[in-house]
Amino acid sequence: MTSANTTHYRACNLCEAMCGIEVEVRNNRVVSIRGDDDDPFSRGYICPKAIALSDLQDDPDRLRRPIRRTPSGDWTEITWSEALDQTAEGIRAVRAEHGADSLALYLGNPNVHSLGSLLYGPPLLRALRTRNRFSATSVDQLPHHVAARFMFGHQLLLPIPDIDRTELLLMLGANPVASNGSLMTAPGMKRRLRELQARGGRLIVVDPRRTETAELADRHLFVRPGTDALLLMALLHVILEERLEQPGRLAELATPIDEMRTIASDFPPERVAMATGIEAGEIFTLARDFAAAPAAVCYGRLGVSTQEFGGLCQWLINVLNLVTGNLDRAGGALFTRPAVDVVPAFGHGQLGRWRSRVRGLPEFGGELPAAILSEEILTPGDGQVRALLTVAGNPVLSTPNGRQLESALPRLDFMASVDFYLNETTRHAHIILPPTAPLERDHYDLIFHLLAVRNTAKFSPAALRPEPGARHDWQILAQLHRRLERRSLGKRALATLNRWAGPRRLLDLGLRIGPYGSRLNPVGAGLTLRKLLRSPHGIDLGPLEPCLPDRLRTADRKIHLAPAELTADVPRLDQRLTALSTGAATHGQLLLIGRRDLRSNNSWMHNVPRLVSGRPRCTLLMHPVDAGRRGFEDGQAIALISRAGRVVAPLQVSDQMMPGVVSLPHGWGHDRGGTRMTTASRHPGASLNDVTDDLQVDALCGTAAVNGVPVRVEAALLE
Repeated sequence: MTSANTTHYRACNLCEAMCGIEVEVRNNRVVSIRGDDDDPFSRGYICPKAIALSDLQDDPDRLRRPIRRTPSGDWTEITWSEALDQTAEGIRAVRAEHGADSLALYLGNPNVHSLGSLLYGPPLLRALRTRNRFSATSVDQLPHHVAARFMFGHQLLLPIPDIDRTELLLMLGANPVASNGSLMTAPGMKRRLRELQARGGRLIVVDPRRTETAELADRHLFVRPGTDALLLMALLHVILEERLEQPGRLAELATPIDEMRTIASDFPPERVAMATGIEAGEIFTLARDFAAAPAAVCYGRLGVSTQEFGGLCQWLINVLNLVTGNLDRAGGALFTRPAVDVVPAFGHGQLGRWRSRVRGLPEFGGELPAAILSEEILTPGDGQVRALLTVAGNPVLSTPNGRQLESALPRLDFMASVDFYLNETTRHAHIILPPTAPLERDHYDLIFHLLAVRNTAKFSPAALRPEPGARHDWQILAQLHRRLERRSLGKRALATLNRWAGPRRLLDLGLRIGPYGSRLNPVGAGLTLRKLLRSPHGIDLGPLEPCLPDRLRTADRKIHLAPAELTADVPRLDQRLTALSTGAATHGQLLLIGRRDLRSNNSWMHNVPRLVSGRPRCTLLMHPVDAGRRGFEDGQAIALISRAGRVVAPLQVSDQMMPGVVSLPHGWGHDRGGTRMTTASRHPGASLNDVTDDLQVDALCGTAAVNGVPVRVEAALLE
């Protein structure tokens, strides 16, 4: 007997946008997915990725049961008990022989999109007791956290652009029309930007490529990759030299502006113009327009974070917003007030409590830069990494110099992966433990409500029943934790209680003690999980509001405008400016940047047929002048070569690019053998991270500098 269709309302958790979706289900199969018009945050908007959730659910390549690699290199299914026991045994054996730091942990981007992983990952991490912790953070947003820690006192106090009320949005190195917003959760970005312009506001985009967002802008300025910090310094120079600053009430909340005036005085527009590629007159105009706007906000994302001066960039963006009075005010940059406030649960974030064994790069917040993972495996000596646990990550394709990491993984004594694909990284594991698919799990966005342009809350109950015997990610992590941790009776009892509670009870507790919650009053009027369940489309909690000084976590309750940890890096920026001004740093090479596509977020999405259909998207973009000088033609195979490696991709000649700059998207490179990703292997593309350089990092915090990589090009044959 066929059952009737049922409709489930959820938030898509494939990227940061939290788009509301309607999932129609019959007989535990997805019938359709469409945008939820009644979701107060996304208002019906979705992108192609959301529809592909059903393809992921039904993907025959997706692993449903644990598998173990045999001595011959084949894979065989094993029981969950065997998989968990053998994983714990492999970790314990390496740790017993070589010490705790012989084990490394890598957490991929999907972990922040999973309620279960966010709640149950930290206890496991502590149980591993290793300093060799890595994640996608240091190839993504680490500079934001470093700047927030030293300015506002906590790594998660990230100011969010109030794009729905601003009058001038200055955007650097960001393409939210393609990314759906990043550290600025805002579904329907194209609509929001058009609404900005409809109310008389302006959008100004600074980017080495005329992106999809730049196409909508009132003004687009090309900038040389890696020089955004120079541009920001010059903007501050004009504002502070001409006494255009208007910090308002922030003057009393922040340390004195005079130190910034002194620092910026060394970076006048005339001095930085040639290095940045932006004329001095344009910089003067931009600074004056920003300072004069009734409400303005500067926002910089991946392009300014993943470069050699990412930490300085995010610091200077905050300073620019502050000195113009646009921090903590409507239409500027504000802090969120999420229903579950995770800030108290996370450490403030410290920099450099220990350093990596080989290169001496600093940890931040308990993690070392992902760029050093391969050298920590390959370099003998005390503390050499000999075992690796990856959770929802594919660092062979997502971290710099992927080929080097690929060569290092087979040398490990033991490796295990929590992942539902046999991909370019997990193929080197001894055991793979696959969790349930997204539609089979409850979900609440703990992190992205913290980063949203409006305060909302939405709980997504599982839309589908998992297969019998399947394990959620939180169950896998909790059961590994139990096997690895040897503690006192009291701590064991607490761990058992946490496992029994499950994500729903922990989430309900977080809602109750949050800013809108009922506390522990069972009949209180505040927000609870039960009330969220009665509001399946989500609840609108209102616009972002000023919250300083209450939200600050600095010891003196002040915003530290010029923290010593950040100002100490300014001389390095000055040295780079001198080198660029003389042409000594270029040697005639092109500079490589990445790019984002609306149909892609993580590498596994290339295994979804509908997301890789149509025109090829893994192409090398190059300006017509650069192509003409080299005799290249559109569609020709081009070899892209750096210190780290060589890839070949078809050329796409485009005036979107700034002359001297080329662009290749990330997440491709599915030409490795030994995977089980049928569709991806038919559309392999070239891996950006086979040519990004693991030695090129932000010296301040160790972030991988995957934008602005010097490369050379030559004609080739498609491989």
